[in-house]
Amino acid sequence: MFDVLSKGFKSARLKLGGKTELTEDNLAPALREVRTSLLQADVSLPVAKAFLARVKEKSLGEIVPIKGPAGQTVKVGPADWFIKACYDELVELMGPVDADLSIDGKPSVIMMVGLQGAGKTTTSGKLAKFLVAEHKKKPLLVAADIYRPAAVEQLRVLGRRIGVPVFHEEGADPVTIARKAMVQARNLGRDVVIIDTAGRLAIDDKLMDEVKQIKAVTKPDNVLFVVDAMIGQDAVRTAKTFDEVLDFTGFILTKLDGDARGGAALSIKEVTGKPIKFLGQGEELDRLEAFRPEGLAQRILGFGDIVGLMQDFEKHVDKKTAEKDTEKLLKGEFSYDDFVRQLQTIRRMGPLKQIFSRMPGLSSMMDQIPEEAFDDAELDRTLAIIGSMTKQERNFPSVIDGSRMQRIAGGCGRDLGDVEALHERFLQAQQMMKGLGSMMGNPAAMQNMAQMAQGMGMGGMPGMGGMPGMPGMGDGGGERKQLSAEEKIARRKKQKAARKARKKNRK
Repeated sequence: MFDVLSKGFKSARLKLGGKTELTEDNLAPALREVRTSLLQADVSLPVAKAFLARVKEKSLGEIVPIKGPAGQTVKVGPADWFIKACYDELVELMGPVDADLSIDGKPSVIMMVGLQGAGKTTTSGKLAKFLVAEHKKKPLLVAADIYRPAAVEQLRVLGRRIGVPVFHEEGADPVTIARKAMVQARNLGRDVVIIDTAGRLAIDDKLMDEVKQIKAVTKPDNVLFVVDAMIGQDAVRTAKTFDEVLDFTGFILTKLDGDARGGAALSIKEVTGKPIKFLGQGEELDRLEAFRPEGLAQRILGFGDIVGLMQDFEKHVDKKTAEKDTEKLLKGEFSYDDFVRQLQTIRRMGPLKQIFSRMPGLSSMMDQIPEEAFDDAELDRTLAIIGSMTKQERNFPSVIDGSRMQRIAGGCGRDLGDVEALHERFLQAQQMMKGLGSMMGNPAAMQNMAQMAQGMGMGGMPGMGGMPGMPGMGDGGGERKQLSAEEKIARRKKQKAARKARKKNRK
């Protein structure tokens, strides 16, 4: 997501490397890099020009502070100050935060509108699940899209998955369906009505007349425009037209995980003045998150989004076992069964690449990490290895020896080397977490670790290696050697050959 934008801001920062002050002359190349990336990411030209003008004014027009909290002297370079100006303006461009919905009616009505293919039906299901989980509401889904084949059945399937009733009347027109749905909601005691309206491949008079009539009949408290970020500038033009007709209350931006551009997120609020309410990613029904401009700005600039990541983690972690698992983790006593639970939590949070992109330090290094490190199928292969272990081996990993590894490899259809590598990384992780746990009980050691981490910036602690089951994220020790261009090319060729060999062996 936002790969083009992230690379542009990274290049701009490199342009200012080694500079001692910001001037018109040395700022110009950096601004050109940002301008190019904004336009390539489908940010509209007027929005891009206004953004760059504000960044330039802020970069040159303010004095860089040299005093931090409690009078401490801080070192802020020109490149850092430029990125700070970009961050502030990105937050301003996409904000302020306004993810609230008007859901206090008896019932409240949410009308979902947008073009066909934007993901309205899936997003309607996601929103229903969000309202149940976060607001303890009792929604009713309304299938008012009678034109797209299987749209009604799709909504019914989603409703069954989340335990929410779906209203539809065969042979009726969408306006009649919406009107009768209001009566049905009161009869069933449902307090929120979510109307999934029809879309078109392009805006036409029939579509606009229909949504206007539905709005007149149901008097919705919220009109949400569902927009596909992948259609770029068309998203902004379409949103503007719908807003002029319906005066909607906000946006839900979908398919951000499938697009390297995503510039619509930066343009759409500036052009219409309406807030982005939610971001939708993927097909899973829990992949709807309240929009946070600070988090998205941090991800665009390569700083990750640790707040959003932890909020997402809290949604998926089993709170009943979390405290017990944490205690075992910090004692280095966790088993393969404990590890499987952690992997399953990660799986529920989304694709590995998306999770890593939200981790501070890792997010700015995404282009340096081999693609196989993001291979979600590797999680399945890791789970297959663990699934071939006996109950004793999963609970007491220390009993696993060479003969047991051969049996495990045969049981899961993997090479012996794969089993050995996983077990070695697992034992290293146990020792690492045991050391971290003992250090947390030692204030002096914790202070030394914090000072070391601060001195290293966001790069993390050396020698911590990768989590078992996540290949490509480290070999368990030592600082990384800086590779030359030739060595990088050779490494990529070797990785490509290894991937081909693995695919051939699996056939």
